[in-house]
Amino acid sequence: MSNELNQPAADVFEAARTRRSIRAYKSDPVPRAILREIVALGRHAPSGSNIQPWHVHVLTGAALARLGNAIQCAFLGDEPGHQRDYEYYTDPIVEPYLARRRQCGWGLYGTLGIGRGDHEKSKDYRARNYIFFGAPAGLVFTIDRKLEKGSWLDYGMFLQTLMLAARAKGLHTCSEASIASYPDIVRRELGLSGEWIVICGMAMGYADAGALVNTFQPPRIAVDEYAVFLE
Repeated sequence: MSNELNQPAADVFEAARTRRSIRAYKSDPVPRAILREIVALGRHAPSGSNIQPWHVHVLTGAALARLGNAIQCAFLGDEPGHQRDYEYYTDPIVEPYLARRRQCGWGLYGTLGIGRGDHEKSKDYRARNYIFFGAPAGLVFTIDRKLEKGSWLDYGMFLQTLMLAARAKGLHTCSEASIASYPDIVRRELGLSGEWIVICGMAMGYADAGALVNTFQPPRIAVDEYAVFLE
């Protein structure tokens, strides 16, 4: 894989096409000014009645290491008592969504040579989620517990704005629902009260073009499978 992976996107169409979940990063730091520019662009995302429900912590250096290590230790030690603030998936997951999820998970682990049922290797790899895959910057997104589903929809547009802006700067990201599995640790480390729901984290940095994991890309359904054009 060439360094073309880290080329800035030329326009929003290229940014959307080249946005991927990158799970291995170079150690090169992202300049604070660039991080600030990306996050500042997010304020232009739409929100119902201009509520602007987003709240984000941008972590680098020691702050990022403290949070990541605290969550990873809890995960590896099977520390009890942790529960996310909301359900990300339905239980059970029905078709066709179950098949898509399995295709993504098995494809990723297959790329890494982790076989089905290899729980030890699977857990070791999953632990990298909690240190933001080694990215030099990690973002944590929270929302006021009093807000409703409409504000969560707004939040998705905010997250996508940041991810596309990152591509315009030659950066990559990986949004991480896994960070929300340890909300009490996140709130403790960031000094937040229980009024804040932890939505997700996001790794951000320059992609490691030589990392095998970054060759994996799950397939996307065709436009005609989800869109109807009417006249």
